Amino acid sequence: MSDRSPSPSLPQLPGLRGARVLVTGASRGIGRATALLLAASGADVAIGYRTRREAADEVVDAARALGVRAFAHAADLGDPDAAEGLVGATVAAFGGLDAYVGNAGIWPPDEVPFADMAFAQWRRTMTENVDAIFHVTRAAVRAMGDGGRVVLVASTAAQRGEAFHADYAASKGAMVSLVKSLAVELGPRGITVNAVAPGWVATEMTAGVLAGPALDRAAAGIPIGRVATADDIAAPIVFLCTPMARHVTGEILNVNGGSVLCG
Repeated sequence: MSDRSPSPSLPQLPGLRGARVLVTGASRGIGRATALLLAASGADVAIGYRTRREAADEVVDAARALGVRAFAHAADLGDPDAAEGLVGATVAAFGGLDAYVGNAGIWPPDEVPFADMAFAQWRRTMTENVDAIFHVTRAAVRAMGDGGRVVLVASTAAQRGEAFHADYAASKGAMVSLVKSLAVELGPRGITVNAVAPGWVATEMTAGVLAGPALDRAAAGIPIGRVATADDIAAPIVFLCTPMARHVTGEILNVNGGSVLCG
């Protein structure tokens, strides 16, 4: 299943008309679905991506077709200057920033026992999943006005661990702690800070791992009986960006079909 095909119909979440939102990792998968649902709800969207220019441009075109402003900006978010540049470009294009969705990150697919894990792998995962989140989130909250929204994409692995993927689980665990810390720190400004924690999601990133019988095995471990789509994750993310979620902060919203209950 390609994660680049448009949804047959996009719902519209209220309260986002004219909101200015930055979504990182938005050229594919969860980020793409989130950007398009935001656009369908009337928000202007900045599409952060790293190298997939053509895919990012496709998302921009699809968002503009929904009647909003959109642009794409390439950045290696592990570089603090590049992260600042992405947020700065968003503010320059839209005149401000109302919400930020931190979705960019990696999941090394090969199973590696912790005792055998190379430091290079550990360091790369931390750079992409922790350092990058630090750089962009710091820049975003500096630029964001009172009443803004921060939503980070975590994982069930942050809560129950993931054998042979200790680097990934640890990086997402750090994200969860960051969310809880910033929710308290930024609460006086009316800025809410939350995370969405997916389990298995059928995207391009997981296509190799969820091929063939593996997809059925993954679904069998989920109480609801199926692997999520990117749209399944995008809707809760966008909800947390709306005024309807103004009293929700510091939360880790599990969107995984109940699989975290089985950990």
